[in-house]
Amino acid sequence: MIYQRMMDNALGGSFNPKYSERMRLAEEDVERTKTGVTESSTRPRSKFEADRESASNPDPVVNSSIGDMFTNGEPDESSLVPVFDRRSFVDDICFGSETFDGCLSTLDRLLRRFTECRISVSFTKSIFVQPRVDFLSDEVVPEGLRADAKKIKRVTEFSFPTSKKSMQSFLGTLNYYSRFIQDFAVYAPALYQLKEEDFEPGGDLSVARQSFARLQQKIGDAPILRHFDRQKEIHVTLFANEWALSSIPP
Repeated sequence: MIYQRMMDNALGGSFNPKYSERMRLAEEDVERTKTGVTESSTRPRSKFEADRESASNPDPVVNSSIGDMFTNGEPDESSLVPVFDRRSFVDDICFGSETFDGCLSTLDRLLRRFTECRISVSFTKSIFVQPRVDFLSDEVVPEGLRADAKKIKRVTEFSFPTSKKSMQSFLGTLNYYSRFIQDFAVYAPALYQLKEEDFEPGGDLSVARQSFARLQQKIGDAPILRHFDRQKEIHVTLFANEWALSSIPP
């Protein structure tokens, strides 16, 4: 979580470069203190003395007003602007553009931000200028975001579960891909409400089997997701049944 917030602050512009030098000096001061040799000391301290003093004296890096960049990011005073208009998942950073020059421009801004925030990346693990990219179980293509065909195939070929535990495993897979499934809340309740005794001989699974087959079909026909376009006409559809209710927050 801390690493995720660090990346968010760095890429989102919450990190202020004017603090970099002050933080560096504070870190050096802490390192000198750990060795037990300071300008006022005449002899190195024992480990017991160093631990006792560190317990009574707050760490300038951790406890100073600028130590926690997560709570004191000074976003209003920062000269930086967000590199992306969205979050990045930990260190999996993916970006693109409609033109090659646009990609280079974004990459240049991203690398400058990494330099300012002292974040290193592995060049050998980085890929550039690709027509499609596998990213967090999805495929990023010029048209938008598409579910990974290989992972979808495993779901569509999944046999109807023979136990509640096996059904829960199938539903757990659907949790991620539910955003690709229109009317997911219509078909999924018939599977969520199943009990262990429903899988025993004589149990009625006819409705569950129909919902199961319908969900597999919808996953196989999963659409490509695109970014929200504010320029287009907006349609809002609400849905409610015995198990699910959709609403619009105020």
